Amino acid sequence: MIGCVRDFFTYETTKSVVVKSSTIGIFNRVVQLLIIAYFVGWVFLHEKAYQVRDTSIESTVITKVKGLGLHNNRIMDVADYVTPPQGASMFCIITKLINTEEQIQSSCAESEVKKARCANNSDCREGRHRGGGIMTGRCVDFDNSSKTCEIQGWCPAEIDSIKIDPMMEVQNFTIFIKNSIRFPLFNFTKGTLLPSISKDKIKTCFFNMSDIYCPIFRVADILRFANQDFDSIANEGGVIGIKINWVCDLDRSAEECNPAFSFTRLDAVSQNNNVSTGYNFRFAKYYKSENGTDYRTLIKAFAIRFDIIVSGTARKFSVIPTLINVVAAFTTVGVGTVLCDIILLNFLKGGDKYKAVKFEEVSEITDSLSNSNELYQGSSTQLSVQQLGKLSEDSGAYSNGQQG
Repeated sequence: MIGCVRDFFTYETTKSVVVKSSTIGIFNRVVQLLIIAYFVGWVFLHEKAYQVRDTSIESTVITKVKGLGLHNNRIMDVADYVTPPQGASMFCIITKLINTEEQIQSSCAESEVKKARCANNSDCREGRHRGGGIMTGRCVDFDNSSKTCEIQGWCPAEIDSIKIDPMMEVQNFTIFIKNSIRFPLFNFTKGTLLPSISKDKIKTCFFNMSDIYCPIFRVADILRFANQDFDSIANEGGVIGIKINWVCDLDRSAEECNPAFSFTRLDAVSQNNNVSTGYNFRFAKYYKSENGTDYRTLIKAFAIRFDIIVSGTARKFSVIPTLINVVAAFTTVGVGTVLCDIILLNFLKGGDKYKAVKFEEVSEITDSLSNSNELYQGSSTQLSVQQLGKLSEDSGAYSNGQQG
């Protein structure tokens, strides 16, 4: 126990040992050179660790769709095919509609013949939810050739297997996208609609990768950038992502802070299965007849949904991260010394000699000489040095010469 306590209360200090070995010297310099190259090339030049970063981007997106289309012999304008109408960063352009008109609350035969086919009332369990209503427990005629379970709900039941051609004019519709961003740490703001842009340019230009500050996007161009076929996505629907990424180096001029656009199909997984393909949703328009009866038109809409995703990072020089990384670089350079010590102590000839020179014990001995008149009052302390190497005469450093 006493030995453990004595070992605990010890102090270690560094000692300089010069090893004259070309092998170890070259290895040490190569390791130091690699460390310096890493910090200069990767940390400072590539990762720009001397800058502070702001990833908490504040963004707003305003959208507006324009165009006229023909669907089921009916002219469709923006109010008919865009939902929701708020002009936010997520909106849908409807390409195809299946309408079930004049539905009222009553009882009728279920329209899903394959799933609701029955032979007698025992095949229809009363109270079970089915399709667009709740089963009454009766088996009724659906048409002249089949019977289905009767449901109570909005009737007549929806038939969504009708084949309808999509609105082909959608590919020529235009989308106005205005994105404004702000990096709060640096109070830096910018947007995709430059102050210098004119009304004439907005009326005549279309976005392309060489003119990223034209805010007018054609639907056909967006699908082309996302490698999508219009006929397929118009029939089944789908979700397209428009990504706007701002990467700004604020040590340079504001004109060099530009957005990077990319386009992708976000629901690509749904294309590879037969259960739920594309994108569609239902909504209803409600009316009241002259006798006070409520009725509605149920609409199943197939649409191209656009999600505008904004991200960004801003960087600017700062003293604190610069000092931290400089200190880390100088500290890491010492790794070369550690590796050289491991090689000298364990893998090279003459390791015992190096150990003898490198390590030295200094013990504190207290000796009371009560019979001597030359003692000071009290006790005196002298250091007993056990040297395992030879001390150099000039700077207090041990010199261990080895042939490289």
